Amino acid sequence: MFDKILIANRGEIACRVIKTARKMGILTVAVYSDADRNALHVSMADEAIYIGASPARESYLDVDKIIDAALVTGAQAIHPGYGFLSENAEFCRRCAAENIVFIGPPTGAIVAMGSKSAAKQIMEKAGVPLVPGYHGDDQDPEIIRKAANDMGYPVLLKATAGGGGKGMRQVWSAEEFDSALQAAKREALNGFGDDTMLVEKYLTQPRHIEIQVFCDSHGNAVYLFERDCSIQRRHQKVIEEAPAPGLSDALRSEMGEAAVRAAQAIDYVGAGTVEFLLDIDGSFYFMEMNTRLQVEHPVTEMITGLDLVDWQLCVAAGGTLPLQQNELQIKGHAIEARIYAEDPNNEFLPQTGTLHFLETPAESANVRVDTGVREGDDVSVFYDPMIAKLIVWDTDRSTALRRLSTALKQYRISGVINNIDFLHTISRHQAFADADFDTGFIGKHEESLLDMANTQSPTSIALAALYLVLVQKQRIHRFATSSTDPSSPWNNPYNWRPNQAAEHRFTLKMGDELYPVSVSAQSNTDNSAFIIRFADTSYIVNGSLDGRNIKADINGHKVSATVAANQGNYCLFSAEQTLNFSIEGPDLGDNSDNAGENQLVAPMNGTVVSHLVDTGSTVSKGTPLMIMEAMKMEHTIRAPADGVVNVFYFQAGELVSGGAELIQFERTE
Repeated sequence: MFDKILIANRGEIACRVIKTARKMGILTVAVYSDADRNALHVSMADEAIYIGASPARESYLDVDKIIDAALVTGAQAIHPGYGFLSENAEFCRRCAAENIVFIGPPTGAIVAMGSKSAAKQIMEKAGVPLVPGYHGDDQDPEIIRKAANDMGYPVLLKATAGGGGKGMRQVWSAEEFDSALQAAKREALNGFGDDTMLVEKYLTQPRHIEIQVFCDSHGNAVYLFERDCSIQRRHQKVIEEAPAPGLSDALRSEMGEAAVRAAQAIDYVGAGTVEFLLDIDGSFYFMEMNTRLQVEHPVTEMITGLDLVDWQLCVAAGGTLPLQQNELQIKGHAIEARIYAEDPNNEFLPQTGTLHFLETPAESANVRVDTGVREGDDVSVFYDPMIAKLIVWDTDRSTALRRLSTALKQYRISGVINNIDFLHTISRHQAFADADFDTGFIGKHEESLLDMANTQSPTSIALAALYLVLVQKQRIHRFATSSTDPSSPWNNPYNWRPNQAAEHRFTLKMGDELYPVSVSAQSNTDNSAFIIRFADTSYIVNGSLDGRNIKADINGHKVSATVAANQGNYCLFSAEQTLNFSIEGPDLGDNSDNAGENQLVAPMNGTVVSHLVDTGSTVSKGTPLMIMEAMKMEHTIRAPADGVVNVFYFQAGELVSGGAELIQFERTE
């Protein structure tokens, strides 16, 4: 076994590998960029080596720097995690040349599966079922278009390199094929340096089922059952579970055996995942094989009781698989929810910012949190926006689902827009509870999911108003105790007018919604009882505030919440919902906002990829004007109305801050 390994990755997967290595008595070396100088994985490792600037190409994707870091620290092996260099054949070759063990498959397996088109040819020979499509080397757009037309729409364009939904487009008609192909190729080239495409028939109601396989260098191979990864947005997974709901033992065995054949066809060694599309008639088709550990591997660990990183290290050190197929069994049910810094209300665009407040559910045998961040950390534009993975386990799916819902309410983040409330609404959706879903679940139910996540609870609004009044009460009390005249009426927030109780009036702002609120003391003698009025309704409220924690009785209903405050912005976490709010400033009659009508702003921090029209172009509403890229995903900036593009303020390759003016745009009547 190794004495020391280097982890060529960052964030939660680096932390995950470090935990197992430490348990096995193996020393670890972390690598870090400028953005990650104070990152959790750096502090957890036994050693850490600086490898360059924040952009991944200048640090985590720099093969020479990673190899040098391993050599200088004496690391005997490198664990690549996932993403970055994990499926880079040249990196694997370099490791071998430097006598460093690559904790992953041999170079040949990476090469074989690195091209989706070549992989499908191999799978066809191995007897693994394939979706009809074109996987050829000739990339003439006319040939790809003809294949699509011959198959009939809809079709799926897919980059042969990479994964994660990048370089992928659904095409529903021949008219949109050319623009979709150009966009997919551009995104693939930007993400993987390779714009080779394949096209295949798009199944309209498939489930995404993947099989975890493991092979050693002694000819042994097993499958560790399946994961259902159908809950996706932008072709990227957000909730995964194991085992797949409703999958029969016979179908499980058939898919598992097909996955093992796929692995053996390329002489695979280590952990890998064979991904299938499962159609509604029970037929399944090979999609791709990921020659690495998957993001969602924890659900497999939870139902098998195994540590897959431990297995990886043992196999990489030349050992045999710890168990054979007949020794493996499924125990209970596990679900993983990926917590992202993204805005579900704005096309799931990635977000950046500082984690001003971070509180996670307590970990136990039933609840696991895999993360690489701490309170106070920044979510930057340079890397994937995933904050953490929340994994739950229980004896059956319905109980595990209840645990997921509870744990999501206990996962609290303020400072960065995130998808926790959206995940919670999925966990409570009846169709999801009934396992009535396919890969189109979010698209099909998006409107109702967003409505559920964005509904403002009257209880939460009353709690927010109460919190603001109690904060003011505490502030005035501090002033009073330090005042030379504590009995001054100016130090009494509740009875400062003769013969009248004080009334506080303010407007709560929640997103685009405004709620005028009034709060008055219920009597002149009880300083903790209030009448709170908003939306033509009154609430009798008693409450107390202890630091961030507020307890209240609202019309006889006892509730509690936690409030995180940051520079005039507040986030209230209760059993019902997460409520972001602030106090709306007074209207001073400033009409300067009208000046921005003819300007377009960046929806997030990112990089300009290209301009799609020339300066001075006359365009119609909805015309694509510019492509931005952030956290590996493209976003198209479109014309808000008919008009003329006067000025581009940023050129291709330039970094842009969210909210910055991108284009001066003149509307036409």
